Amino acid sequence: MKKTYKIEVDCANCALKMEEAARKVEGVREVTVSFMTQKMKVEFGEGADEKSVMQTVRRACKKVEDDCEIFLD
Repeated sequence: MKKTYKIEVDCANCALKMEEAARKVEGVREVTVSFMTQKMKVEFGEGADEKSVMQTVRRACKKVEDDCEIFLD
C-alpha cells in the first residue's frame, strides 16, 4: 500500500535526513520526501500496520530533525 502525507520541513537537507531515517523503519518498503512539495510518499511492506509504522517514522524523523512535522490525519 502507498500513501502520501503532508509534511513541514525547513530545508532540502532536512528532508533528506527525514527520508534516510524513515527508510530504516521496519514496515517501510520505500519512502520519498520532497522539500519542494512538502510531501512524504510511503510504500508500506506486506502486512505492515500503517498507523504504528507511521508513529515510528515520526519518532525517527524527530530524532534527526526535531522541528519537522508529519501530518498523519
